[in-house]
Amino acid sequence: MTSFAEKFLLVFCTSLGVVIGASLIGSLATIITGNPPIKTMLKVASDIRIWAIAAGIGGTFTTLEILQTGLFEGHFTVVIKQLLYLVAAFFGAQVGYSIIVAVVGGK
Repeated sequence: MTSFAEKFLLVFCTSLGVVIGASLIGSLATIITGNPPIKTMLKVASDIRIWAIAAGIGGTFTTLEILQTGLFEGHFTVVIKQLLYLVAAFFGAQVGYSIIVAVVGGK
């Protein structure tokens, strides 16, 4: 079983990696077709953030089930942990987007 800190960092890094990886690899298509990749990198980074959050938390259904169980059965520490994992995923996706924006020189 992993500790809270390990899982928190894993969720953050997964979301960060999804945004950065998708932006870099996705922009290869525009390079192959002879177009400039900067606009594509920004668009992909912006569009993929919600999916990066879902990937970071390990899918949405598991999180929703845990939240439901925690709320209706009174396990509030579980709910707080899941909410903190969501924050980590949001933060990771946003940091990834910010890195892409910085790499391409702004919006």
